[in-house]
Amino acid sequence: MPNPQQTQSTLLSPKPEPKNNPKPTLGPGDAVAIIIGIVIGAGIFRSPSLVASSVDSESLMLTAWFLGGLVSFIGALCYAELIAAFPNAGGDYYFLLKAFGKRLAFLFAWARMSVVQTGSIALLAYIFGDYMAQIIDLGSQSSVLFAALIVIILTTINILGLKMGTGTQKLLTILEVLGVLLVIIVGFFFVPAAPETTAVATNGGEGLGALGLAMVFVLLTFGGWNEAAYISAEIKSGKGLMVKALILSIVTITVVYFLANMAYLRGLGLEGMAASSAVAGDLLELAFGEVGLLIMAVIVVIAALTSANATIFTGARSNYALGRDFPVFSVLGKWNKRTGGPVNAFIVQGVISLVLVSLGLFSRSGFETMVEYTAPVFWFFFLLVGISLFILRIKEPNVPRPFKVPLYPLTPIIFCSTSAYLLYSSIAYTGWGALVGVGVLLAGVLLQFVLQMKGISRNRAE
Repeated sequence: MPNPQQTQSTLLSPKPEPKNNPKPTLGPGDAVAIIIGIVIGAGIFRSPSLVASSVDSESLMLTAWFLGGLVSFIGALCYAELIAAFPNAGGDYYFLLKAFGKRLAFLFAWARMSVVQTGSIALLAYIFGDYMAQIIDLGSQSSVLFAALIVIILTTINILGLKMGTGTQKLLTILEVLGVLLVIIVGFFFVPAAPETTAVATNGGEGLGALGLAMVFVLLTFGGWNEAAYISAEIKSGKGLMVKALILSIVTITVVYFLANMAYLRGLGLEGMAASSAVAGDLLELAFGEVGLLIMAVIVVIAALTSANATIFTGARSNYALGRDFPVFSVLGKWNKRTGGPVNAFIVQGVISLVLVSLGLFSRSGFETMVEYTAPVFWFFFLLVGISLFILRIKEPNVPRPFKVPLYPLTPIIFCSTSAYLLYSSIAYTGWGALVGVGVLLAGVLLQFVLQMKGISRNRAE
């Protein structure tokens, strides 16, 4: 008769490491390109107007963007310790597995596969589709068709091989950063300075209340740097290089975002930014007329492509970890030695993303729905990763830590507090899409229970 403690081993217990593991083939340039490519996406062309409408002064708006960079930097320091001590293709999943055990790790991998990463891919695909529809009109469903097409193309590129995926990422990141630099240059040198405003009507009240609402949008725009954890096992030059790449990326992104918002302020003013739904487009139209709008559409398309490709690249890594560790999803845990990637994980991720993209056929606001769908689940697990740093310091004190977060425990406490606030905000200020995302997460709890009972039944039969 089997031991009751072993009854879950058939379906949910982690299994031994496979022979074909990720190999250290990525250089520092690849790491920086992936991180910057994920973070500097279409958000910097959409969020500034929401931030501007939430505050009552230019100085408070710029403060919000500076604090966004500071909070992200603090988070990066926390992640740097985890990445240096526990490099693994599973990233957040692996940290949660070691800190909380296989049940929570399973739930995270399920959420990432069905909500967080696939929802982010669909969100970026919608942005691409919306702007491509302005360039090429294919009818009333142009946005959805373009969104589905880009998911298929980018997934295929990444399936074809690691070099093609990272090469595409480097090219897109260069084009994306050049596009943002163009907006900055135009704002500083090609348009007259807008009249300075001392105060405007806001949606967020005054003082700290206004700053708090603004930070919700700012931190969403900074989101994505944590994806560095998913490529930590594939960096050629060791753990220390991954830490440097992560910190360098955050500093670069903060500088670019700050300069972009200063350019928007100079060209449009705070009132103009708050009234705009596309600040960069309005800025380029002010400088170049209708041609400026077309240029802006191309820039946003490139930005969405860059972030979508990087998100697809890293997302498949956590799906691979799920299949590697849990036999019931073993089809995902196959690493293709020839192409240097988890082919099956790419395919499954692509199919789920296409299902989410298809929701655009029934919703007039696919982008907003995907933001609501992903945000609560994302911030919930982000908070747990922060807590895992404390737990792993206690559980595994002897593991070598080439990098330790400075000012411990204050730094990770700030990180966890920020994540908790964003979790609250993502539920309190969003609509039905958030409830659907939480519902899918709860479905993962139910799935885990069913698989556990099935494992028990099998072991009893044996």
